[in-house]
Amino acid sequence: MRLDLFLKMSRLIKRRTLAKEICAAGCVQINGHVAKAASVVAADDILELDIRDRFLRVRVLQIPQRVQGPEGVVEVLPVGPASS
Repeated sequence: MRLDLFLKMSRLIKRRTLAKEICAAGCVQINGHVAKAASVVAADDILELDIRDRFLRVRVLQIPQRVQGPEGVVEVLPVGPASS
């Protein structure tokens, strides 16, 4: 599934256009690599979203078939200690 569509369907980002903009700005990584909106997301991928003052790191548990909340779709992972 495309990254921008996954972000919308999992409700991590509310609108697909916003998901595209965030990806174009280089704020999303898949498994440690900067990802574009058309990048493919699969189960067990690690997504990192760096949006303004919020950093989110999640593991993809399953690919949603319809728009649903992030519960059961992603697992929020702890963020490592901030580097000083």
